[in-house]
Amino acid sequence: MSCDILITGTGMFAGRIALDIASTAREPINVVIAGRNRMRLDWLRTAGNARAAMFDTPARFATQEIDLLEPGASEAVILEHQPRLVVQAASIQTSSVISDGGSRWTDLVAEGGLSATAVFQALISSRMAAAISALAPQTKLINCSFPDVVNGMITAMGHDVLCGTGNVAILSNVFAGARENLDDGPLRVLAHYQCLAPWRQPPEARKGAAAPRVFIGDTEIADPFHAFSHCQLTPEPAIEISGASGVTLMLAFAANKVWHGHVPGPNGLPGGYPVKLEDGALKLDLPSSVSEADAIAWNEAFEGRKGLTVGDGTAHYHGRLKELLAEEGSVHAEGFALKDLEAVCRDLLVLRDRLSAAPSRVN
Repeated sequence: MSCDILITGTGMFAGRIALDIASTAREPINVVIAGRNRMRLDWLRTAGNARAAMFDTPARFATQEIDLLEPGASEAVILEHQPRLVVQAASIQTSSVISDGGSRWTDLVAEGGLSATAVFQALISSRMAAAISALAPQTKLINCSFPDVVNGMITAMGHDVLCGTGNVAILSNVFAGARENLDDGPLRVLAHYQCLAPWRQPPEARKGAAAPRVFIGDTEIADPFHAFSHCQLTPEPAIEISGASGVTLMLAFAANKVWHGHVPGPNGLPGGYPVKLEDGALKLDLPSSVSEADAIAWNEAFEGRKGLTVGDGTAHYHGRLKELLAEEGSVHAEGFALKDLEAVCRDLLVLRDRLSAAPSRVN
């Protein structure tokens, strides 16, 4: 039996998406949630259908218990549910790593950047992308696991991905909700996930090269830190915005409607962009003053300074992250072939476990 949306994963991010679909759907939509936590699945199904009744929306929820890490799991859920859209929100790396501390692993992520986790974020998503390529190429994939970087890994492995959620859409929606003193006109934002960090700091501490590019119409705001100084992100993952940010896109896709907004990793591009959804496909919706090549280069430069980039089927680490991986003895510090992702993931899990068991060096 086919469904409109298959959500894989049962964590807080997946739950936010499902329950916001339940409360905002305006046209009939069937959602299946798949994961291994039976009690959590039962609750999300119950809460989703309850919220649909509460808000009088035509959304219906069902679940499937399955361990997405088991061989063939992605293929099984695709064949079982034949979804039009897969929203992949499962990962072997929790998002709390951005706010956790106390170990040498969290030290490495804090200093080297979130691309230290890219391989872990890519594992399930790349398997799902491969299953879609093999069994249901008409199905679209939204990857919620570190899409600014992982979506490029997926496309370099020969698979399609529509986009991700969160990141640039966190900032674009924050700014849209706080633009009272700005001119009228469409708000467009270019932002890499690294642009989020300053907004977790108090206004007086925001500075440096990690400023997003914000446009009203075709006019760029010279100092976004000043223009939106009253905006503040939580130090923790901003799931209240990030998890919700893709819901209007998902509902528009299911209803085959045109949609304008912001997403990270559209069609595998690095970083985040303003986009337009039409006929189930995404294209960039940039200000006239910014070319596609310039927007892509601007986003890619963040990972080139510190992070992970992809080229010719190979992932390359850069900057402080590359140095830290080498210092910790990783054989993959110089990079790795994407075809070897599964083996590289096993190696880096050993490194993560070792460093997670070691106390932080940060006082």
